Amino acid sequence: MSKTILLIEDDNAIIRLMRVSLQTNEYEVICAKTGIEGISMFLSTHPDLVLLDMGLPDIDGEEVLLQIRQISNVPIIIVSAREQEREKVYALDNGANDYVTKPFSIKELLARIRVAFRSTTMADKPNKTFLLDNLFVDFNKHQILIDDKEIHLTPIEFKLLQLLIENKGKVLTHSFIQKSIWGYDSDDDYQSLRTFMATLRRKIEYDTNQPRFIITEIGIGYRFVDE
Repeated sequence: MSKTILLIEDDNAIIRLMRVSLQTNEYEVICAKTGIEGISMFLSTHPDLVLLDMGLPDIDGEEVLLQIRQISNVPIIIVSAREQEREKVYALDNGANDYVTKPFSIKELLARIRVAFRSTTMADKPNKTFLLDNLFVDFNKHQILIDDKEIHLTPIEFKLLQLLIENKGKVLTHSFIQKSIWGYDSDDDYQSLRTFMATLRRKIEYDTNQPRFIITEIGIGYRFVDE
């Protein structure tokens, strides 16, 4: 059964490009040109994934993101011309699964869509938890506790932690992590990965200079301790 994607975008040229590309890859596509229309169509069609532009003609994409997140955990990928770090951090902190900056590669976008769907499938597996020292993770509920206190992780931070825990004791290369999380290899010398890993460590480690859980393998990648 094909997946349905809701595209909330007001640029006709981008709509045509994305619709053809998505339909060629056997996705069903529903389009909305405004934020209000997008929210209405989301409620009436229940899509499997949302592609959301931030610069809409009526309400801001940030508001659309917040309203959808109040009622659903459906994957949301931001596709926007806004490049400022603040915009990206806000979107990811408020429930976006990924952020693609315009202009973008269709192949890259399709790869990120596949990663989002894989993550959704993993979340549907039987309940799974992890406990080590003061760190508790409930993978189904996306709940992280440190010393019984809940810690907020962005979707990408959570996926990074889950990937590391599922491969605990193994050294995961920068390239492997990048492809597993984003669906493609990086051309920025893995700076984005390092940034996300640094914020993840600040949230779960007592001392980032002497980490208990996530170990850096210099020049190679990262390893989650196996104890």
